[in-house]
Amino acid sequence: MAESGMLGEADDISSIIRASPPVSHRKTPLWWSVLLAQQAAAALDSPLVGKSASVMQRMDHRSMSSVTIPPPACMLRPLEVPMRYLFGPGPSNVPPRVLASGSRPIIGHLHPEMYEIMNDIKKGIQYAFQTENNMTIAMSGSGHAAMECAVFNVVEPGESVLVAVNGIWGERVAEIAERMGANVHTIVKAPGGYYTKEEIEQAIEKHKPVLFFLTHGESSAGLCHPVDGIGDICRKNNCLFLVDTVASLGAAPIFMDKQKIDILYTGSQKALNAPPGTAPISFNDRACYKMFNRKTKPISYLFDMTHLSNYWGCDGNTVRAYHHTGPVSGFFALRESLAILAEKGLEESWRKHKEVAAYLYKGLEDLGLKLFIPDRDLRLPSVTTIAIPEGYDWREMLGYIMKHHQMEMTGGLGPSIGMVMRIGLMGYNCEKTNADKALHALADALKNCKKSKA
Repeated sequence: MAESGMLGEADDISSIIRASPPVSHRKTPLWWSVLLAQQAAAALDSPLVGKSASVMQRMDHRSMSSVTIPPPACMLRPLEVPMRYLFGPGPSNVPPRVLASGSRPIIGHLHPEMYEIMNDIKKGIQYAFQTENNMTIAMSGSGHAAMECAVFNVVEPGESVLVAVNGIWGERVAEIAERMGANVHTIVKAPGGYYTKEEIEQAIEKHKPVLFFLTHGESSAGLCHPVDGIGDICRKNNCLFLVDTVASLGAAPIFMDKQKIDILYTGSQKALNAPPGTAPISFNDRACYKMFNRKTKPISYLFDMTHLSNYWGCDGNTVRAYHHTGPVSGFFALRESLAILAEKGLEESWRKHKEVAAYLYKGLEDLGLKLFIPDRDLRLPSVTTIAIPEGYDWREMLGYIMKHHQMEMTGGLGPSIGMVMRIGLMGYNCEKTNADKALHALADALKNCKKSKA
């Protein structure tokens, strides 16, 4: 293509794609519009057009007579996506290697090569979870899909469920269990609160649940809850232990087998650094016994582990039957993100998240900001929460940071709304240079946003 931007005779669609403007938040360049117009004009001069003009006219007449809704103007423009620093609680920026994996050619979701990739994913999840559980898969959906899958498969209507609610994720699980007819009990703490083992044991003995839920990484408050010893309490009381690690996996230590966790799930879009849309989950033998000896079918067909276990080759059958069409490109990306974690090593990933978080804590305190979780050992390394600076409008601050720094930070979520601002540095974004960028943006917002005198 000539430097002038004109379309030459030798140019084809491949060269046009290669020369396409980078995806950004700016308007489409004039030269790109000119190229498209030239391409259209050249196509009209083609001999093929002359030979088939009458056919095209008839087709055009038919389409105009039958189509009453015109093509939307927005669909006739190129896709535009801004480049931003995703320093909120997720999703996080995705490494180039993972982005590239999602652009690989599509293959069939039931092809042998796809099964091999799914087997790789299963092994990667087992490593990340530190489990030998055979019943280990990735859900076709976000972390909420895994959350619902866990509850729908091991709980039947009328059974008792106990949920620790110290942020939004406990609230969500309680509502999911209630909607499917469970007898839901909660132990409630303010955002950022944590439970002693004595409190948990007393509640389990009182309500006799078949399932106890706890969030390991409560991203709405920035809390990383201790897990040791809780699995023993659940086994003593014949109760399954379900743990949410969507915001913590890869950033904080978790050991599914050693900590006697019966069901564990996470999401792809946080420290794992894959795009949103897949959710690893694992069930141990205790959970499987409860799950496959139900009196009633799970209320969801899509999330029925009887079918999903076969789709993922976990049920011992040599033939995998069709259940649903999995997100092929999403599984490619998840496979690569798990490979990156395996190459780096869990312990190194945990160490780096802890180190960068400590660096961020000091910078925030130097700015005069107050960390929301006072106990350093209970802070979630991937998502740091700060108390809203006195006299400032947190929405104005976040809007300023987005406008002037192209950077996402967020406010609270659920019960923590109006209490905190959240900064996420996880996976690919877990670097001190990114902590410096976040601190600079916050300092700029503190300087330029209005502060009330009250």
